[in-house]
Amino acid sequence: MAAASGHLADGTMDFPEGEGEGTSDTPPAFRQGIEALRTARVRPEVQLEPIRAPRRLAPYAYALEALVEDADEELADGRLVLLHDPDGHEAWQGHFRMVTIVRAELEAEMAADPLLPEVCWSWLTGALDLRGAAYGEPSGTVTRAASHYFGGMADHEPSTKIEIRASWTPRESPTAPGMAADFAAHLAAWCELLCQCAGLPPAPAESLAEAGVVTLPQRRRGPQSSR
Repeated sequence: MAAASGHLADGTMDFPEGEGEGTSDTPPAFRQGIEALRTARVRPEVQLEPIRAPRRLAPYAYALEALVEDADEELADGRLVLLHDPDGHEAWQGHFRMVTIVRAELEAEMAADPLLPEVCWSWLTGALDLRGAAYGEPSGTVTRAASHYFGGMADHEPSTKIEIRASWTPRESPTAPGMAADFAAHLAAWCELLCQCAGLPPAPAESLAEAGVVTLPQRRRGPQSSR
């Protein structure tokens, strides 16, 4: 995971780091969530690794870092943080919150696509729907960043990266408030988002259509173009 760490070592998450997993008095619901994330089965292209979690955002936090590789080529990377407040959080409208950042490099012709931000956001919400990961209060941004090189770096080709920052509240059991949601499903949905951004084939088209996901022609690398 050294490559993924390098990609995100510039503080893009804006999170100070700490242990975040709590102690022996960690709430059972949070322990259940951590165990679900640790044991979940995800796509083979996605490499997951626990990292030091952010502090001060919530009483309890657990974080994962991901790198998407295909044929030894790094295609996308990201971080997913599970936050928990046993007393609940008004802004979250719940006791848990998922926070993420995903980044990938785009092919040149995709960068100018005016529908790209909306399509990328639909990948997240569609993946959650597809996996049956109930959620609420979604919020986030989709950003395109272009780099042009001059002087001694003029031989570098222009590049554009996509960055998705998002957070959402995983819905808890309606019959047992405060008990953990299906975090394995949320992790699987997040991994699907990573793979979509990396340009890998999505889930079966018929399932995506049922979930209302916008599917685009597959590209070798980066989010698929809608043109």
